Amino acid sequence: MSSTVGLQNYTSTNQLGIPLRGTENVHEQAGRQCLLILDGRALDRECLGSALEDHELGMAVVAMGSIEEWRVKKASAPPLAAILFNIGGRKVTDHDIADEIRHISSEFKSVPVVILADTEDLAQILAALECGARGYIPTSVAIDVCVEAINLAAAGGIFVPASSVLSMRHLIDSGNCDTRPLTGMFTLRQAEVAQALRRGKANKIIAYELNLRESTVKVHIRNIMKKLKATNRTEVAYKVNDLFADGAVAEE
Repeated sequence: MSSTVGLQNYTSTNQLGIPLRGTENVHEQAGRQCLLILDGRALDRECLGSALEDHELGMAVVAMGSIEEWRVKKASAPPLAAILFNIGGRKVTDHDIADEIRHISSEFKSVPVVILADTEDLAQILAALECGARGYIPTSVAIDVCVEAINLAAAGGIFVPASSVLSMRHLIDSGNCDTRPLTGMFTLRQAEVAQALRRGKANKIIAYELNLRESTVKVHIRNIMKKLKATNRTEVAYKVNDLFADGAVAEE
């Protein structure tokens, strides 16, 4: 049996896992468009599919492990409205993932591909859009936001997390020059936090200005200290100042 989503009254004849609700039958469902969830992890894709259907996604849900599996079953499925590709903790900048996104976007030119991922890093979001994705949903959002983002993509829009847009605005406001000497050593977020430490800002202020949780700021600071081999935030500030004074771009 296919490991696809079946929410209620699932039967062995419903091999695509199209949900049947009440008196609805497969023929009535076939008149709807569907969302294809791509995720190699069976439990993850089935739980996600169930959650989306329960929150009135407005389309049937088909969850499969790969695009190859979809090709085999697509003849008996409703037409696609969107594809949700869950990459989990993997990175869009990894060559294999980037190639897969490009391949899917190219094969399904008229169907928007939306990426679901664990990170909100701006570089990953931009890479996904450059590969042809029409949206990027971080797993930190609520299921209602995920539903709206999918429907937005199906309607022709592009969804990106607000925190990343605000981060981009912060860079524009600062002339995009403050963090440039840091981008060779740090991620974009780490560079922003390092710059804030250089200015002597407290964790709460950094969290507010960068739209982050204070606990996330602390994690960034620990990683920054490790990369700079610094023992405290004061030493971080001195070393970051040295990077600006030298005008050097450190390597990863």
